[in-house]
Amino acid sequence: MTQFKNLIEITQYFSDRQICIDYLTQIRWKGNVTCTHCGHGKVYELKGENKRYKCAACRKQFSVIKGTIFENSPIPLQKWFIATYLLLSHKKGISSCQLAKDISVSQKTAWFMLHRIRFAVQTQSFEMPATAIVECDETYVGGKSKNKHRNKRVEGSQGRSGKDKTPVFGLVERNGRVVAMKVPNTQKDTIQPIIDKHVNEGAKIMTDEWQAYKGLDNRFKHGIVKHGEGIYVVGEAHTNTVEGFWSQFKRSIFGCYHSVTPTHLDAYIDESEYRYNTKDLLDYERFENVITLSGKRLTYANLTTK
Repeated sequence: MTQFKNLIEITQYFSDRQICIDYLTQIRWKGNVTCTHCGHGKVYELKGENKRYKCAACRKQFSVIKGTIFENSPIPLQKWFIATYLLLSHKKGISSCQLAKDISVSQKTAWFMLHRIRFAVQTQSFEMPATAIVECDETYVGGKSKNKHRNKRVEGSQGRSGKDKTPVFGLVERNGRVVAMKVPNTQKDTIQPIIDKHVNEGAKIMTDEWQAYKGLDNRFKHGIVKHGEGIYVVGEAHTNTVEGFWSQFKRSIFGCYHSVTPTHLDAYIDESEYRYNTKDLLDYERFENVITLSGKRLTYANLTTK
């Protein structure tokens, strides 16, 4: 494992195309190249400047970027690796405008690259054990109506309103992982099935007094803090951890990306989730893990299809 301490070192190490290809080959296959078409383990390395392989079973040719987020991209791997490092080492991410300047590509190209990286780090479904203490909370993403131009303000959009904001729900295991997602609303019929999916019965659930959490004490040990009465901690019952995640997530949106459409909101949530869930990793460890996860493909057509 190459321990990159900063951007200068990662730029110097990936100084040419062959080094990038060799690094990706080692990370992806760890010395055992398999066919990206059929998964067969017997392949032949073809001669030539462009490192390619041919499968002994299906007879198809492929390269190390086949079936990855880098496939069919004219952007050099060096720029891809720098973009990956920048996105995941910066606490609030990096905007496509800034990345475009940093690696000399168009803003549209930078935007597509960042979404491919976010696609690679999508949080997989996981269960929180019955011994866990899990905090649940919902939030809304979107600017305050009072800060908008007068002709764009929406009446009755204060508080828990989805008229001009998008609801998001999240669960955080204390000293553990977070899982969050865009939801159609924050009602009981929407929220509680998500909790049941991710949290094993018997776990301790900590929430505020929102009515969507009523009835959780039938399946979990349910602690409640009444924020409306100015009560934020009752023994071990509080939602400070998940609110800390929301705080960091919203700083990313408001301070870096400024405006995120509901269509792509889940991708930005995935990005923040990944940084939170890998907060104990060093930057070079997080970078290598992302390269390991890059074996999936996102096309521009799929990204822009509503």
